[in-house]
Amino acid sequence: MKVKSFLGFMAEVRGFRGLEKRKMVDRAITRLELWRVLNSPVAALPAGHRRKVALAQAIVHDPKLLLLDEPTEGLDALQKHKVGMLIQSLTEDMTVMIASRNPEEFSSICQRALVLAEGRLLADAPVTQLLRSSRHYQAITLAADAPLDLLALAVLPGVAGIEEDRHADGSVTVLAMPGQIIYPHVNALVANRRWKINALSIEPGRLSDVIHHMSQEAPN
Repeated sequence: MKVKSFLGFMAEVRGFRGLEKRKMVDRAITRLELWRVLNSPVAALPAGHRRKVALAQAIVHDPKLLLLDEPTEGLDALQKHKVGMLIQSLTEDMTVMIASRNPEEFSSICQRALVLAEGRLLADAPVTQLLRSSRHYQAITLAADAPLDLLALAVLPGVAGIEEDRHADGSVTVLAMPGQIIYPHVNALVANRRWKINALSIEPGRLSDVIHHMSQEAPN
């Protein structure tokens, strides 16, 4: 089926007819930016557009609650970002629940997280609260072409340790002790040593850290 026919069919399944059906379909098409592919067969679309069509048919009846299971699985980084932005825009009009094994993708979108492991609920809390319990909370990640003086970073006030990124040469993460703000010290060291830094960021925390720790601590 072509995109427009498929969305029309799904609107009819939801009980819409005539002008009301056209209105609901057009609104879903606009929300998911599908005007350019309306006459294309769904099966022939790239993965990112097929995911957008799937989202469009899921909201064609204007639901109050939208459940999504791994909505970005199989997409490349750019497609994941675009789908994530679309999902975030949907939260203005409905409650969205996302099931995912990659929580970092949605930590900036979701307000609350439920952590499940082996069929048990390990946590139900605001995402910001869980991020604050991450060992990467307030950590500083640096990227440079030349090797950095790790010892100089490690002895700064409030620093708990250093992690080197095995997948990115020249990238290190400086961990902060609980309750410590280390950015001013790291920034001053960079300026004093005149290091050429390609990127410097303060980490909000990593949900994957928290979830892994909870899973390990959970009783069998």
